[in-house]
Amino acid sequence: MARLAALVVLAVVVLAFPTAAPNAYILSAGIVVLSYACTATAWNFMGGFTGYVSLGHAAFFGLGAYGTGLLIRDLGLPSFVAWLAAGAIVLLVTIPVGIAALRVRGASFVIVSISFVLILLLVFQAWGTFTGGSDGLVVPRPFPDMLRPEHHRTFFYLFAALLAVMLVAWWAIDRSRFGTGLKAVREDEDKAQALGVPTRNYKLVAYVVSATFTGLAGGMYALWFGDLDPIFQFSIMLGAYMVLMALLGGVRHLFGPLLGAVIVGTGLEYFKLEFGDTQFHLVATALLLGVVVLFMPDGIIPAAQALVKRFGPQDSSIREMTAAELLERNRAAAPATTEGDPTAEPTTAVGQEGRHAEGETTTEGPGEGEGPRRGGPGGSSRGTSERMEDAAPRPRTGPEEDR
Repeated sequence: MARLAALVVLAVVVLAFPTAAPNAYILSAGIVVLSYACTATAWNFMGGFTGYVSLGHAAFFGLGAYGTGLLIRDLGLPSFVAWLAAGAIVLLVTIPVGIAALRVRGASFVIVSISFVLILLLVFQAWGTFTGGSDGLVVPRPFPDMLRPEHHRTFFYLFAALLAVMLVAWWAIDRSRFGTGLKAVREDEDKAQALGVPTRNYKLVAYVVSATFTGLAGGMYALWFGDLDPIFQFSIMLGAYMVLMALLGGVRHLFGPLLGAVIVGTGLEYFKLEFGDTQFHLVATALLLGVVVLFMPDGIIPAAQALVKRFGPQDSSIREMTAAELLERNRAAAPATTEGDPTAEPTTAVGQEGRHAEGETTTEGPGEGEGPRRGGPGGSSRGTSERMEDAAPRPRTGPEEDR
C-alpha cells in the first residue's frame, strides 16, 4: 500500500514538473536527471539482482546513442524507428560480450567491463570517417518545428515513459521465479547452482536486459541532445555514476536508483552551474560515495526504513505478560458461578493443569452410565494403578515372548 502511494505521488510530481519549471534550463536539468534515473535503473537489472558490479555500462549507453544517430544519418530511418533498431543492435552485441564477460566474477568482471568501454572509446574516437571521431556526431532532431521549451517538454515525458517501462519490468522480475533465481545468485552463486538454478543463463538474460535498456536510454539522449561526443558517451565516469546512484538509493528497492539519480543528478547540475568546468563535482561525488559505503551500505531507503522501525511504534511481544498477569486474566474470564464463592478455583485449563501437577484430582466424577476413566482428569486410583502395571516391563518366559 505504501509503495502504491509512493507511485501515485511520483507520477503526480513527474507530470506536473514541466508546467511548474520556471524556465527552459530547469526543465532541461530535469531531463538530465531523468536520463540518469533511466541509466541507473537499467544498471540495477544486473547489479541489483545478481550483485555483479559493472563499471562499463557506459559502453551500451554510447552504442545506443551512436547507433541511433548513425542509422538516421546513413540509412535515413525515422528517428524513433532508428532508436528501436539501435536498441536491438545493442541486444545482439551484448549476447557474445555477456557470454565472455560472465565467465569471471568479482573484481575480474569489473576489469572486463572497464576494458570493454575503453575499447569502444578508442574505436569511436579513431574511426573519424564513420563516427565523426573527436569532432562528434550531430543527430537530426525528431521534431524540427518545435521551439526549444516545447522540445524539452516532449522529451521529458518520453524519458518518463521509458523510466516507467523499466520500473514495471523490474517490479515484474522481482516477483517472478526468474527474479528469485537472480537473487539466489546474488546471495551465493555456488549454492544456487548446486540447487539447480541455471546461473549462467540467468546472468546472461539479466545482463542483456540491463544493457538493452541502457542502450535505449542512450538513444533517447541522442535524439534529445543531438550532439554526441565519444569522450562523454563512453565515459567511465558515467558508469560510475550509475553505480553510485543505485547504491545511494538502494539496489534492492524499486525506487532506489530513482532516488539516487535525483540526489546525484541534482548535485552534479548544481556544481557545474556554480563552479563551471572545474573538477570540484568529482570531489563531491567521491565524498558522497565514501559516505554511502561507510554509513549506508544498503542505501538510503533501507536505512530510512530501519530507522523508522527502530524509533517507531514497536510490536508487542507475547512474552511480555507475566505469570501473575496471566493468572489474573484467567480469574477474570472464569464463569460467573465461581465469582460468588471467593474460595472457588477457576475451572480454566491453566487452573486444571496446576492442580494436576500437584497430584490433585478434580471434584467432577463420571456421569451416569460412564465407568471410571483410566488416568487423566477424574480418573480413579485403580485405573492409574492398572496403567502402571501395563507399562511395567515383564520378564521373558520362553520363545513365544520373543515372537
